[in-house]
Amino acid sequence: MAVAKQKLSVPFDYDKYLRKDKLPHIWCPGCGHGIVLKSLLRAIDNKELSKDDLCMVSGIGCSSRTPGYVDFNTLHTIHGRAFSFATGLKLAKPSLKMIIATGDGDAMAIGGNHFIHTCRRNIDMLIIVYSNAIYGMTGGQSSPTTPIGSIATTARYGNVEPPFDICEMAKAAGATFVARGTAYHTQELERTFTEALGHKGTAVVEVIDSCPIYFGRMNKQRGASEMMENIEKNGTFSVKQADKLPDEKKEGKLVRGILHRVERPEYCEQYDKLIVAKATK
Repeated sequence: MAVAKQKLSVPFDYDKYLRKDKLPHIWCPGCGHGIVLKSLLRAIDNKELSKDDLCMVSGIGCSSRTPGYVDFNTLHTIHGRAFSFATGLKLAKPSLKMIIATGDGDAMAIGGNHFIHTCRRNIDMLIIVYSNAIYGMTGGQSSPTTPIGSIATTARYGNVEPPFDICEMAKAAGATFVARGTAYHTQELERTFTEALGHKGTAVVEVIDSCPIYFGRMNKQRGASEMMENIEKNGTFSVKQADKLPDEKKEGKLVRGILHRVERPEYCEQYDKLIVAKATK
């Protein structure tokens, strides 16, 4: 009787996508940014994208250090302006698959207007917003996604400003692919990134992440594992659960998964048509 051979599981080779001479990274112990990066690298491998055809652009912040660790074409720019640099690069070399790594402060505060108009234009790029509800690199200030009542260095008695819903902002501004994932649900995040990388147009993926050093300590959360468990138990629910859960179970939580996907003309292609039309007159 023939015995079926067991298929061996080969560990994923992250090294082929990393600049190992730039390691160790600067992220704090317990930070979820490394988890997000690993999900992204697996998604890039799923799409069989060449490193030479990828370009990652970032602004300023903890998440914006990501391009320094990946062996792609990379550009680390100034605070909130990654969208503008990426737009110029995409127009100059439309064949590049553009990925923007940004944080909730970088994207929604100083970069908010650039974020809106990038979505409006529907430029073919993936925008990953690492959302940990705090300015982690510059001292723990409150950000546009800090929950009401949370403590920050600029909100010592509790934040009173209502937080942005990044996904609703992206959808309203015109992004044609909008999704939300978390640093806890890693396989789900990998699938979301894979779908986003295959989309033609502006794809925005908000990733609910954790900052145990600033947000966690100031808000009396015991540590990184507790913050991750809180994301899983109390922070989100999936789109598949949305119709099954009663409203009281969804209150105060964010929905995960692909929230919006439509097709409309991509900006660079429309711009090229304009050039051709002008040249033939």
